[in-house]
Amino acid sequence: MKRSSQLNRRSPLLAIYALLVFAFLYLPIVVLILYSFNRDGVGGFPPKHLTIAWYRLLFTDSAIWDSVLNSLLVAAAAVVLSLTLGLLAALALDRATFPGKSIFRRLVLLPLILPGIITGLSLLMFAVLRGLPLSLVTVLLGHGTALISVATTELFAGLQKIDRAQEEASLDLGATPWQTFWRVTLPNLKLSLIAAGLLIFTLSMDEIAVTFFLIGRDNTLPLEIWARLRRGITPEINAISTLIFAVSVILILVWYQIRTRTTGKEAHELLERP
Repeated sequence: MKRSSQLNRRSPLLAIYALLVFAFLYLPIVVLILYSFNRDGVGGFPPKHLTIAWYRLLFTDSAIWDSVLNSLLVAAAAVVLSLTLGLLAALALDRATFPGKSIFRRLVLLPLILPGIITGLSLLMFAVLRGLPLSLVTVLLGHGTALISVATTELFAGLQKIDRAQEEASLDLGATPWQTFWRVTLPNLKLSLIAAGLLIFTLSMDEIAVTFFLIGRDNTLPLEIWARLRRGITPEINAISTLIFAVSVILILVWYQIRTRTTGKEAHELLERP
């Protein structure tokens, strides 16, 4: 009884603390969104005159949209490269036995620990050594290399959850290892592949340090925004940031919907098993 009364006294303090934390995290985003509709630009809060003029100006800004296209191309290619190499690394860690496996596992995770500046500078030195001209291709290779660890970690966790009895049954019924991989292993990794792909896509779209060292004449969206911020905060920057936030929320909702459906389907299949 005494303990429950103490918890009741603490609960308002916990609620206030949680509210302050959420306010610290999300109020700046709310302010940014409001400023993107403010006719008077960045100055003056709260906004008194709302308008969508900054969005109209944004949609006529060819430099911004060229950088958006570049970022989308790099992010999509980085997803393919990172998932391909990350899946191979995850399969090696989960299914193979070889000398130095524990060291290899730690080396795969190294890009998650290293600062982006170190990774970017190392990749720049490699590109110069190999005579590669700096362009979106080098940015793609840099993002794909730096984010392999994300794919490996997520896919290795997914492989650990797979029921190996399904693969063994497939092999016993006459399927080749390649057919088993495509028809059993890969479908069971669908959720992990989607999760890793969305995370890699988001991190690639947001990457600055590696991109800064490897970019050529073309700009990606983060570097374009950073270059403009050096001249001051402008309302169209708030507008593009609001659109980025909206896309991020949509991706989260899509991921949550896929996860919910997959989890519900798995639970239904477990209930139907004899």
